Amino acid sequence: MGRFVATYGWRAYAVPILAVVTLIVLWDAARGAGAEEPADPIVASEVTEIIVEAPQPEGTFPESLESGALPEGGPFTEVGAREWRVVPGTTGQVGAGQTRVFTYTVELEEGIDTTGYGGDAAFATMVDRTLADPRSWIGDEAVAFRRIDTGEPDFRISLTSQMTIREGCGYDIPLEGSCFNPSMERVFLNEARWVRGAVAFQGDIGSYRQYVVNHEVGHAIGLAQHDACTTDGGLAPIMMQQTFGTANDDIARLDPGGTVPADGARCRFNPWPYPRA
Repeated sequence: MGRFVATYGWRAYAVPILAVVTLIVLWDAARGAGAEEPADPIVASEVTEIIVEAPQPEGTFPESLESGALPEGGPFTEVGAREWRVVPGTTGQVGAGQTRVFTYTVELEEGIDTTGYGGDAAFATMVDRTLADPRSWIGDEAVAFRRIDTGEPDFRISLTSQMTIREGCGYDIPLEGSCFNPSMERVFLNEARWVRGAVAFQGDIGSYRQYVVNHEVGHAIGLAQHDACTTDGGLAPIMMQQTFGTANDDIARLDPGGTVPADGARCRFNPWPYPRA
């Protein structure tokens, strides 16, 4: 080292320093080459005109809308072909079935277009999943269900047009309803209601569909009578005619000679036989 310094003098110190400086400059240049210029900040354009304001939902339909009226909504089939086709598909048994295992088919009246609510398979899936839910009738271990698509079922769950419903269910109360017709072993589900629901359900179409399946299947498995609201402010019984209302006064006004008293009791909508299962 001493000989090197003696030979080159001040250059012995300058060369290493220049080498270090060169490396620093090269590193800084490389880092700068990969960096992008900061983008101009995005400035939102000023809104000069309000086209629409977000509504504040009140949670209820207008008081002027009768409880049993069919709400406004999407299109449905008024007149079908009065013939039904079985939707292909089967399920295993759901429920314990200690007393009875009921078989059912899922069917559609010819002429009904199901694309507006997911297609044939979507309708069948809604029926299957409703009956397989532990809050449904299988909440009682006596009952079980199994869907079939060949042979004779215990009952047929059939999505049906407005006018065919009136033939199969009657129209004594001039409102859109569904029913179980024991002479035909057919559960008639009204497509108009499937699309638009019921006032008592306050726009909750999913819960309404579960309700109408459970209610009409309740008739099909032997529950002939309708129930009244027995706990003011509580959940409505599944066999209450919730399509027409969840207040006893509303039901009694529609059917003054029926079993529901006009006692002022008002329940909340409920789609399940065993809602706390």
